Amino acid sequence: MLESSDRERNRPRSGRGRLYVISAPSGAGKTSLVGALLDRHPALKLSISHTTRKPRPQEVEGREYFFVSVPEFEALVARGAFLEHARVFDNYYGTSRETVEPLLATGADVVLEIDWQGAQQVRAALPESVTIFILPPSRRALEERLTQRRTDAAEVIARRLRDAVGDMKHFSDFDYVVVNDRFEQAVEDLDSIITGRGGALRRDRASLRPLISELLSDAS
Repeated sequence: MLESSDRERNRPRSGRGRLYVISAPSGAGKTSLVGALLDRHPALKLSISHTTRKPRPQEVEGREYFFVSVPEFEALVARGAFLEHARVFDNYYGTSRETVEPLLATGADVVLEIDWQGAQQVRAALPESVTIFILPPSRRALEERLTQRRTDAAEVIARRLRDAVGDMKHFSDFDYVVVNDRFEQAVEDLDSIITGRGGALRRDRASLRPLISELLSDAS
């Protein structure tokens, strides 16, 4: 928990690896940040999730996701195959136990990109995991990033913006918060957390309060 020192939280026990759970609202830049973090730390393993959504252009089976049908996903749920699973934007996402547990058992540190609902489930199952939430620097920046993707229709973007406000209300469920304003600094912040130097990035730091107020101004 947060009462422990950062280095104590990030030190593997009995040779077991550490699980880093990274979440963000859509458009906050999570995937790009995680990619840069993995480039810095080749020994880190990325957990590949299952999803029922259709692949986007340039996405590859087994690299970004394991793409499955709804019946296939439901069958996996029925046999307890997932460490966590959730429905997001009319699609299902889940993390297979068979993907994560063997990696941790070998001593590998694992990064898991999931939404806040999945992060709650993982924290309940693996309370020693380190959880990180990524925020955009402003509401306007979030809207611009979603629009620049050019992969979704206007009505989908509008819905994602509305839902992002609800997602960001859950920042306080996480151990650490990284603000993706300047990309290289955000990567450095993630690096600090996984190397046990992230004390200044805890979720309850006073410097976050003005940003949180602006991002959640329309939240109920």
